[in-house]
Amino acid sequence: FTVSEEVRSRPDVASVGAGVQVTAATAVEAMRQNAAAMDKLIKAAKAAGIKDENIQTAGINLSSQYDYSNRVEGQPPRFVGYQVSNNVTVTTDKIDKIGALLDTLVAAGGTDISGPSFGVKDPEAQTASVRGKVMAEGKAKAEDYARLAGYRTAELVSLSEGGGYVPSPR
Repeated sequence: FTVSEEVRSRPDVASVGAGVQVTAATAVEAMRQNAAAMDKLIKAAKAAGIKDENIQTAGINLSSQYDYSNRVEGQPPRFVGYQVSNNVTVTTDKIDKIGALLDTLVAAGGTDISGPSFGVKDPEAQTASVRGKVMAEGKAKAEDYARLAGYRTAELVSLSEGGGYVPSPR
């Protein structure tokens, strides 16, 4: 049998992905331009009140770029340079200001925006708050099943806990 309990709460943190893409003739120049653009983006996030520990690099990618248009059969595509994309994840507990944060990141040059995604700072505390109730309900059910099957007691054989954040539509 399964015993479940639902815990509902309002999100108290939000995360946004922000990044920039730069294309240049050389890999070194693309990396240099991207670093400068990311520095501007990070400074804007900090100016918006985001702490250093809430800004985390999420990924950087360097790739060569080719032009496949006007290609003559048998000829390779034309090399046009290198593209660097770099992303950071910014987390805040000021959910009511998430729109302004998105505006700030775009104004600072962010071209690859994702999110926001919402969550709770301490989901374990919320889960722990109902654990005792679930265990008592499970024990009562197990004892009832054991009695109905002709046994005097039940033994806990397996226990698992699962779940996750599921946003509800508004």
